[in-house]
Amino acid sequence: METQEIMQLSDLDLSKTYTYADYYKWDFVERVELINGKVFMLPTPYTLHQQVSGNLLFALANHCYKKPIKVFTAPFDIRLSKNLKEDEDIKTVVQPDISVICDRTKIDERGCIGVPNIMIEILSPGSNKKELHNKYDIYEECGVQEYWIISPDYCTFFRYTLEESGKYNPSKLFTFGDEVTTPILPGFVLKLEDVFAED
Repeated sequence: METQEIMQLSDLDLSKTYTYADYYKWDFVERVELINGKVFMLPTPYTLHQQVSGNLLFALANHCYKKPIKVFTAPFDIRLSKNLKEDEDIKTVVQPDISVICDRTKIDERGCIGVPNIMIEILSPGSNKKELHNKYDIYEECGVQEYWIISPDYCTFFRYTLEESGKYNPSKLFTFGDEVTTPILPGFVLKLEDVFAED
């Protein structure tokens, strides 16, 4: 029996579970992610989102320049898996707004396979609460060291840091004027007034 060729998002059966092998064949106008095999559509970024993303990327890229650390922005596929390497076995493919990867061996021509050190989500009005909750669970399970959530509308920064127990520890809520550091990037100081600057 022939399988139906999937040409657009509306061809998908959203009740089904998919793998990276399926995902890699799709060429949709819309951006989607797979979380535990389920399809989630990504919201179109708005102006303030892109502005904050650009400011944050500038700060991270400046710090990581000429260091063995790579910083990527969406769309960049992260095949999130601790041990699985085969396309047919991988059921989570995400496109965080920004990812920081300290181990270059995880990077290939199709993106990243494995676990980045930092995953950053910049909230949009269309951000899906279920998707964020699912990402929290899977990032924690896979061992993402830090998960940053940034709200351009409220000028806030929140971070989950993975403890030795394998569980996330939430930070306080940082706001405009605060500075953020991380042991993953020694010497890096993120000034939130620069991140949320509109000029």
